[in-house]
Amino acid sequence: MKLFIIHVGYYDNEVGMYELHSQFLIAAKTAADAKNIAISKPVYKAKNMHIDGIQEINQIDGYSIDLKPTLDSLENKIYSYQEIKSM
Repeated sequence: MKLFIIHVGYYDNEVGMYELHSQFLIAAKTAADAKNIAISKPVYKAKNMHIDGIQEINQIDGYSIDLKPTLDSLENKIYSYQEIKSM
């Protein structure tokens, strides 16, 4: 498995007239598989998104990315604004 970041664009008339952007991190075997996972997401369909780009992430700051299956329900830690201020 490889890690992909998929850059998506969409228009949301509830928040403005400009194109908005977001990213999905996707674990998949190929870029084509990652694309298919992204376009099957309910939010992708609901917001009528399009894909602006896909990047395969193999290294970050000199560290290799090695995806392994996880057996536990560990989620990614999200640091709040207050937590970040006190770092």
